[in-house]
Amino acid sequence: MRIIPHPSPNCGPRRGGARPDLVVLHYTAMHDTRAALARLSAPEHEVSAHYLICPRGRVFALVDEELRAWHAGAGRWGGCDDVNSRSIGIELANPGGTPFPAPQMRALEVLLADLMERRKIPPERVIGHSDMAPGRKIDPGPRFDWRRLALQGLSVWPASGEGAAAENSPDPAVFRAVLARFGYDPDLSFGTLLAAFRLRFHPSGRGPLTAGEAAMAEELAARWPVDRNRPGA
Repeated sequence: MRIIPHPSPNCGPRRGGARPDLVVLHYTAMHDTRAALARLSAPEHEVSAHYLICPRGRVFALVDEELRAWHAGAGRWGGCDDVNSRSIGIELANPGGTPFPAPQMRALEVLLADLMERRKIPPERVIGHSDMAPGRKIDPGPRFDWRRLALQGLSVWPASGEGAAAENSPDPAVFRAVLARFGYDPDLSFGTLLAAFRLRFHPSGRGPLTAGEAAMAEELAARWPVDRNRPGA
């Protein structure tokens, strides 16, 4: 893969000697790649990412992987509250409401596979901005194809949960505890967690929590529980 250098000054050392063991995916919410590159490289905006992928599949390197890019902001995943120091940030040039083109997805898949192999990052540690900052961020959004990544071992996806028994209404408290085992912040409200879960795993979900959604969450926590003993967690 050809990677185009486009250095950004918006970076610094990873705190406490942290090493990246997460990948956080974003969309730029801007009208084109040129505008996104300008913003991610402008000192006054104090924002950056390690990589930016354009709709045509070109990959730009903005911040060296050994450095801390400023892409995640406030939030938490699996007990880690300095996600910037523990992650690689990848921006996808997309305004936020449109599908992600095939060349862009293919480039992302190649980049992810390389990062995950070199950095020994398991698929459950590839997350969205919306996962670590629920209620504040929604990217990469409901149009992003997480299932496609999971089929290639580049992220995770639960069984549908469609056949789950619905004899009783699922317990919101149990749902919150289950999502915390997967990695979501346990201090967030039930409504915020449900919205974040649906955004990634069930974008068509509406109304009260369903038995199928509860079953999906249970599978995520059972198959891919977060390791809260990781350094920095």
